[in-house]
Amino acid sequence: MKNKIIMFWMIVLITVISIVIIKVKPIPLGLDLVGGSRIVLEAQKTETISEITQDMMDGLKTAIENRVNALGVSETMVQQEGSNRLLIEIPNVSDPKKAREFLGETAKLEFKKPILSDDGNVLGWEQSGLTGEDLHKASVGTDNAGKWLILLEFNSKGANKFAKLTREFRGYPIAIYFNDENISEPVVQQEINGGNAQITGDFTHDSAKKIVDLLNAGALPVPAKIIEENSVGPTLGADSLNKSKFAGMLGLGAVMIFMIFWYRVPGFIADIALVIYSLIVFAIFKMVPVTLTLAGIAGFILSIGMAVDANILIFERTKEELKAGRTLFTAINSGFDRAFTSIFDSNMSTIITCVILYFLGSSIVKGFALTLAIGVLVSMFSAITVTKNFMHLMFGTGQLKHPALFGLKESDINEAYAAEETQREKAKFGVLD
Repeated sequence: MKNKIIMFWMIVLITVISIVIIKVKPIPLGLDLVGGSRIVLEAQKTETISEITQDMMDGLKTAIENRVNALGVSETMVQQEGSNRLLIEIPNVSDPKKAREFLGETAKLEFKKPILSDDGNVLGWEQSGLTGEDLHKASVGTDNAGKWLILLEFNSKGANKFAKLTREFRGYPIAIYFNDENISEPVVQQEINGGNAQITGDFTHDSAKKIVDLLNAGALPVPAKIIEENSVGPTLGADSLNKSKFAGMLGLGAVMIFMIFWYRVPGFIADIALVIYSLIVFAIFKMVPVTLTLAGIAGFILSIGMAVDANILIFERTKEELKAGRTLFTAINSGFDRAFTSIFDSNMSTIITCVILYFLGSSIVKGFALTLAIGVLVSMFSAITVTKNFMHLMFGTGQLKHPALFGLKESDINEAYAAEETQREKAKFGVLD
């Protein structure tokens, strides 16, 4: 009994911690609940790129993630689909057009050196070897007159290249190209060491910041084209969230009423365990954190059904033992032991399916699989530990005196076997009539 009381207070502690986490930590919501954009990018082959490799797709994914972060949008998901496509989900995006334009640009920065004739005239431009790959970071600044400009800071390799370039072409212009467009042709006054440079031009703050954000995010390793875009309005998302909450509460309430109606006191205990289960699962969602979508909510609600299913198996087995006339302690233990194999096999097959769906499915399927897997794992703890502990604490170890508490009738109990069982229990503890 002492161990059961300790376990009871551990369950209480876990429940309190879960409530605190739920109160303190926010849960990220997917775009189908808060609105946003879903964009599909497709990597494009060119004259120089005959095949889209996995390395290219990994680099493209990284660059897109950096660009999305530069937009200041949280909880964005970037996921590869197929061999040459990326799915980007951007919740709470305020300007879908800006996101679309921002994600598709290549952000190619090049410094080109002049091609000089024998008499020193400028005949054209050629590659200098200094590109955006040599950049450490970019920022927006102003000159003494208040005009907007772009400040560049090269990495060590880029600083050496820039110093050499300005040393060799002092007194001549250097062309700066962004996405194959000549945006500036400053004349080199002197050799520039230290790895700092600036781009002047007819910039507004927004145009300069856009270039800076793209440069900091990195160039796309392969050209990409937006082939699909879907938008979800915030009103539609809020409506979906409200309906999901209502459906979840309605379903949970119906299940709890059924459990009390059919299983009486054990059903009430199962309902308490179900509430504890829901709190623990929701706290885990917030700690991971899980980006909650409609599919994720569906997985969570389905896991509630599976948690109740485990209790039903346990209670039916327990009722069979009670009908046979066993004591409460024996019947409860035997009911849990007999049901455990079925519960374990069922839950493991579900978890295996969730793993397959998570690694092979789309983003929507991933959310469903993750929430369902977490729910199933916690449901085993809820059904086996929480319900069993509460059952023992409430009913003790004696004979069943009120069968109605378990939804049974007096006539359901095998009285002859019950008498024998009582005598065996007394003999076990050294009590003689």
